[in-house]
Amino acid sequence: MEYTSKQRAYLRSEAQELPAIVMVGKEGLTDSVVTALKEAVDHHELVKVKFQAFKEDVREISFSLAEKADCDLISTTGFTAVFFKQKEKKEERKYNI
Repeated sequence: MEYTSKQRAYLRSEAQELPAIVMVGKEGLTDSVVTALKEAVDHHELVKVKFQAFKEDVREISFSLAEKADCDLISTTGFTAVFFKQKEKKEERKYNI
């Protein structure tokens, strides 16, 4: 899905206070990281991912991770990436986009 700059700004501001739920470590982009992100976005909608290794490739890995986990990359800042996947049922949504 394509987001407007206002929608991205809203999601980034909401993600400011969230803790990083998923960590990318020295093993890199593994199946367990993809599975963890899928489960996290299905439950929380908006998820922060912290990179503890591969810090020079945050953007490239984030794009790949979003594609594999079937969610949208909202932003990357430093060693953190923000991902979003809106729930299909309107009554279950936490963020109105």
